[in-house]
Amino acid sequence: MRTIAIVSAVMLMTGMAAAQSSNTEQDAVLKTVQMFFDTMTAKDIEGARAVLQEQGRFHAMRMRDGTPDVRAFSNEEYFADLKASKQKMQERIWNPEVRISGLIASVRAPYDFWIDGKLSHCGIDQFDLIKTGEGWKIAGGVYTLESKCDPSPLGPLKQ
Repeated sequence: MRTIAIVSAVMLMTGMAAAQSSNTEQDAVLKTVQMFFDTMTAKDIEGARAVLQEQGRFHAMRMRDGTPDVRAFSNEEYFADLKASKQKMQERIWNPEVRISGLIASVRAPYDFWIDGKLSHCGIDQFDLIKTGEGWKIAGGVYTLESKCDPSPLGPLKQ
């Protein structure tokens, strides 16, 4: 009976350690995504370069005249747009679904996007990340651009 209790305790502690490790990795993945948003708001191109994988690519999806419309762009195109922008951009996500499998991860979450303090659009973000020697980096992503979404549980943007 004592052996069963010891084996059960060891299994429970191993499961708790694995869950803690998983939460730590999830936190690191989400921190990378938040850093990307923060660099966008700050127009910090070098900071963005640090969290984006060099050959990364994004795809923005929306419906236009009843037909799917895609805008694909590289990180370098993103940096040029960010540098040229005169607007303050802020993006928020909530209820993220994080999946990690070894050296790859994905984050999927609803988002809202604010320009100069006003809601611009919303949708779903999906990021692909890879683990490098420097930590997690965003390898690319896809997102929808929508004008009608459920209100964010985060409430209005706090300036």
